[in-house]
Amino acid sequence: MLVLAFPAQAFATNCYVVAPAAGEQCLVVDPGIGVVEQLRAVLTEHRLKPAAVLLTHGHVDHVHSVTPVCTTGDDADLTAYIHADDRYRLADPAASLDPQLVAMFEQQFGRAWSWREPPRVESIVDHQHLDLAGLGVDVAHAPGHTEGSVMFTLPGTPDGIPVEAERTVLAGDVLFAGSVGRTDLPGGDHEAMMRSLRDVVLPLADDTLILPGHGPATTMERERATNPYLKGL
Repeated sequence: MLVLAFPAQAFATNCYVVAPAAGEQCLVVDPGIGVVEQLRAVLTEHRLKPAAVLLTHGHVDHVHSVTPVCTTGDDADLTAYIHADDRYRLADPAASLDPQLVAMFEQQFGRAWSWREPPRVESIVDHQHLDLAGLGVDVAHAPGHTEGSVMFTLPGTPDGIPVEAERTVLAGDVLFAGSVGRTDLPGGDHEAMMRSLRDVVLPLADDTLILPGHGPATTMERERATNPYLKGL
């Protein structure tokens, strides 16, 4: 399995490209702020063609580029997949942002905020299995950071990763290396996050590779042993 990752221009949000191999169809996961040009370069270098976009949740730093990715050039009419409980966020991901933060975006990117939903959006639910781009993806609903936060699980691990793991989890902002997603933003819920960590994250096998929404990759074995938010659950 080929997994390529690069940070967005704001908040260092990880955008992932996942494919069975170079020259195949691929999935784009969490296209954040200002990723379009870099994503195009990655796709060209590895001869990949997007088949769909997966969104771990609806915060603007994870979905900002979803519409251009879904509608530009040969990639037109791609479907964006998001959990039903975060579907409303695609109406305007900036609606819950502080106006000063929106102004910062406008200053950095040189244009007024504008938003258009991707034309094709499919709501997903807990335990749903997706067959996309030659890959089998399982959905795990893990609310707390947002109402509709999910993790996507794929069998196997990326080529060239120097760890022994049986599966890969794209964790979004549920689990990070040494930390977890914040719950103090609109739609966040600390108690829901604690339940998700206990019931969804902790049962993951130690030989699970975690690819988080921000920061470096980790393993479930490492997080179980060292992540302070998981201890005592």
